[in-house]
Amino acid sequence: MLRSSNPILSKKDAFTPAAPYGQSPYGQSSFQPYPAQGYQQPGSVQDPRQSAGAPEARMTMDDVVTKTAVVMAVLIATAALSWRFVPVELTTPALIVSALVGFVTVLLVSFRRSVSPPLVLAYAAIEGVFIGMISRVFEGIYPGIVFQAVVATFFAAGATLAAYKFFNIRVTPKFQKIVFLSTIAFAGLMLVNFVFSLATGNPGLRGGITGPVTLMAVGISLVAIVLAVLNLVLDFDYIEQGVAQGAPASESWRGAFGLTVTMVWLYIEMLRLISYLRR
Repeated sequence: MLRSSNPILSKKDAFTPAAPYGQSPYGQSSFQPYPAQGYQQPGSVQDPRQSAGAPEARMTMDDVVTKTAVVMAVLIATAALSWRFVPVELTTPALIVSALVGFVTVLLVSFRRSVSPPLVLAYAAIEGVFIGMISRVFEGIYPGIVFQAVVATFFAAGATLAAYKFFNIRVTPKFQKIVFLSTIAFAGLMLVNFVFSLATGNPGLRGGITGPVTLMAVGISLVAIVLAVLNLVLDFDYIEQGVAQGAPASESWRGAFGLTVTMVWLYIEMLRLISYLRR
């Protein structure tokens, strides 16, 4: 079974090859994770209920690109609309609520056995409100920072994809494990810091949006950006393998979702880093 450090793409049944490969991700040939795909091993007995229906299409790179564009378009449109129409006095409540609801939506999507396109689009809309609100806050303090962060985010993602393709980067199990554990450890540290900040009113390790900048705050942002970029590498590799191994077409929504989650993380960290550099 394919693995990725992205919590969304590392879903247990994500991108599992369809029936012709003849075994589950656990190596138990008696279990078929997608029994209704319509693809059969040579010489196997086909279920009569499947013979009348056409087999499900398989995921292609074009599918992933198209659905990623759709999800990102929903997110960007919602961010722009929320920035424009949410009253300024509701910025903080909208920021907090969208962050919490977006987190719950991520869990709902990632824990489902089959990906739900409506939930993916719902996540994009909710996260769009969060992006719109946090971008408004940063832009009000540092004019022009949103444009800088957007350019930096897409440049980093594009450079990562180019390096992955042109330098023929190969992802090893050891590399995957290191990035996965590092990402989980970083997320745990940030969660503890967030709870500490709420309890004490002190911004903690990352510092506030304004005020003095510490080397630790800058270092944490740099570490976060590096981890986000490494997650992109693993996500590209994971999707490429999913296409090669014949994942069902519906799984392209999961790939689009995982990439969007990573891109949002990268954008937030770019906002933070640029704000530090501009103080």
